Amino acid sequence: QVQLVESGGGSMQAGGSLRLSCAASGSIDSTYFMAWFRQAPGKEREGVATISTGGSRTAYADSVKGRFTISRDNAKKTVYLQMNSLKPEDTAMYYCAANRMSGGNLLLPWRYIYWGQGTQVTVSS
Repeated sequence: QVQLVESGGGSMQAGGSLRLSCAASGSIDSTYFMAWFRQAPGKEREGVATISTGGSRTAYADSVKGRFTISRDNAKKTVYLQMNSLKPEDTAMYYCAANRMSGGNLLLPWRYIYWGQGTQVTVSS
């Protein structure tokens, strides 16, 4: 069984920074791709960032490129999302996700089978 627990969310003014963490436990190891998704009220869940097993490959949604950075520490089984220059439109519930996979678009929610409960990020103008 795999568990993902997100933390680090909160309220922030536009232009500020937050760092989200996702701690994994159970039968999960460094062979899993990890990703961050977000979902705002009334909107579909969208992929924000993904990172390969070794951390050398990352992918980002166009809306966060240059502002967000995903990273992972396999020894700690933890993935991070550093969010800078936050905007009100970044307001959403942020979810961590994991799965074994390769190739294709890794920012699609249906490609992930393990999910955390989410952490809320609220950005005010």
